[in-house]
Amino acid sequence: MPDPLLRVAFLPDFPEEQWPSMDMCAEMLLKQWHGDPSMRIDAQTRCPRFRRRFTRVPVLGSHSASRNADRLYNRFITYPRLLRSLHSSYDFFHLCDQSYAHLLHSLPEGRVGVYCHDLDVLRCLLQPETEPRPRWFRAMMRSVRDGLVKAAVVFCSTEPLRQQVLAQGLADEQSVRLAPYGVAGEFRPGTDPVDPQLLLHVGSCIPRKRIDVLLAVVARVRQHRPGVRLMQIGGEWTEAQRKQLAELKLHDAVTQVRGISRDELAAHYRRAALVLQPSDAEGFGLPVTEALACGAPVLASDLPTLKAVGGDAVTYAPVGDVDRWTACIMSHLADPQEAPALASRLAQASRYSWNQHARTIADAYHELAARRGTVRR
Repeated sequence: MPDPLLRVAFLPDFPEEQWPSMDMCAEMLLKQWHGDPSMRIDAQTRCPRFRRRFTRVPVLGSHSASRNADRLYNRFITYPRLLRSLHSSYDFFHLCDQSYAHLLHSLPEGRVGVYCHDLDVLRCLLQPETEPRPRWFRAMMRSVRDGLVKAAVVFCSTEPLRQQVLAQGLADEQSVRLAPYGVAGEFRPGTDPVDPQLLLHVGSCIPRKRIDVLLAVVARVRQHRPGVRLMQIGGEWTEAQRKQLAELKLHDAVTQVRGISRDELAAHYRRAALVLQPSDAEGFGLPVTEALACGAPVLASDLPTLKAVGGDAVTYAPVGDVDRWTACIMSHLADPQEAPALASRLAQASRYSWNQHARTIADAYHELAARRGTVRR
């Protein structure tokens, strides 16, 4: 007999939070579930309307503290209020982002899966010496951590991340599933001419992305190759990063863009002489697979997660080592043939499939349903 059709409440981030990578992962999973009947998943998105309370107050509205207050109100008040009314309507609940794991306190035990993209949100608890936070913030993150521990199944994108989850006692061996991301169809080889002077970074500008290293390296490279330019896509400079740009006199050599389509992003990957990923922590590193799928060469930090994702198709340099990063970039710009072969880059990217990602998650819910012995209707 075929697996039963499971009713799954699909719980994404609030779109107003503007985390493009989280939104894309949710979009791709839902698209596969809706488009492939063989997975036997009837998924319905359940996300409450984002309520603006603090940003609507005159004078306070434009402050970052007001925006963060709205985010916390909606995460911890609005979303849980909706979920408590849904227990009898679904067989399972799929939480798209571990940073919302406090929602498990409002959901039925044994019927919730969480996709864990990384452990960044829990750094203040797991590494308090490197990520000091106020007491109130740590209390909220304990709620997130304790919610994650309640999950019936936790999905991870890479084996190194799965090992971190197990090592921190956030889940047991039987409940953690490896479900790597895929590569969206827009990311593919094309005929865009490569700009031999263009370096590319894709992602946010949060601390673990090591934008400080990125800018220092670009400045160093430009001492030898003044025509080299950097395009940063997806982030927004912090005050410290703007100061560094000014100190390094990089304003004329650096461009930052946001809000572009995946087609446009793919074109930028194809035009780049080298895609840079200098992060000091990653759960997966989507820009690595996207760049490889477009045929672009990649230089990344030698993190276990990035090495697991990029394999032999990526060049690696030590985290934060400006000298080594500079040397690697200079070597590549002098002789692009030093990079792993195009065929190797494309082959590595082809290992990642959103359909397989979705099927792995669907299979886990069907296994849970079989163990429970009943499916709620």
